[in-house]
Amino acid sequence: MAFQLSEKLKNMVPYEPISGSYDVRLDANESFLELSDDLKSELGDVLQRISLNRYPDPLAAEVCERFAAYYGVDPDLVTAGNGSDELLNIICNAFLEPGNKLLTVLPDFSMYAFYAGLSGAETVTLKKDADLQIDVDGLIETARREQVSCVMFSNPCNPTGQGLKREQVRRILKELDCLVVLDEAYMDFYTESLLDEAGDHDNLIILRTCSKAIGLAGLRLGFAVANRTLSNVLRAVKSPYNVNTVSQAFGAVVLSHREEEQKALAQILESRDALYGALSRMQEKAGCFERVYPTVTNFVLVKTDRAQEIFEKLKTRSVVVRFMGGYLRITAGSPAENKRLLDALCDILELERTVLA
Repeated sequence: MAFQLSEKLKNMVPYEPISGSYDVRLDANESFLELSDDLKSELGDVLQRISLNRYPDPLAAEVCERFAAYYGVDPDLVTAGNGSDELLNIICNAFLEPGNKLLTVLPDFSMYAFYAGLSGAETVTLKKDADLQIDVDGLIETARREQVSCVMFSNPCNPTGQGLKREQVRRILKELDCLVVLDEAYMDFYTESLLDEAGDHDNLIILRTCSKAIGLAGLRLGFAVANRTLSNVLRAVKSPYNVNTVSQAFGAVVLSHREEEQKALAQILESRDALYGALSRMQEKAGCFERVYPTVTNFVLVKTDRAQEIFEKLKTRSVVVRFMGGYLRITAGSPAENKRLLDALCDILELERTVLA
């Protein structure tokens, strides 16, 4: 009898980010800032000292300690991963099994349901309200009614740019007895983190990444922060050498330069505010979008029935953003990149440049 794929694998397709060469990339929510020359020089020195013929530290102790110092948490509660994506996969495989249910709140990061599906779990979804906010009462009620094993959501949210307050997340943790995975990938841009409370909750795992504000998307370095019991489980079920030596060494160096990283963060926030302001003025003066959503991340979400047309025409001008149905998600870029985007939008929408002023 010929080998056949299982039902869960038959309709799977690879994740397909935008490929090709473009002058302006505002589609992946990366930092537009390169590391400083001094920091690059320090990384070069580190590269000369590391032993690539040896396996990496299985616990990634040094980079976990630097992460803990950077954010003021206990290093014993930190587990490193090959990006937070790997940690999501590990969590789903460890804590979910066939017959279990995962609750997500849409729209949100699509990989939550993907990894849950690989574990054999069912995904239950709850829609956000008209303002793309999470209905906390509805989430709690749905989780109880469906008897879910895990609730997973991003705060702030990718792709909406919206965020819950600490008190709202605390309420979810208090009123539910299932595992809650809180993806704080964009929390560097917001002020409502529960990172300092991770060890106080028996049902909480927080995920963080170095791919956004820290500017290390190319290293694939993420972290899970949880109480000791959950952290021990994560370390037991992950691959022994999941974070490579270069990522560990480079991450430890960059995380030791907190002052430099905070200056970079301020630049990203300044760019984000400028982009949001310009897009909002275009909406207010010309009514060219249905809505420009306020944001607490490094990107801006725009609702428009011309989303696909705008997306395709921007590509012809070597500018890419993220097309998401009736929405465009636009990452804040450098001042020059933002200007090129906005000028292109004015041309596409047949607007005078004065709408930007």
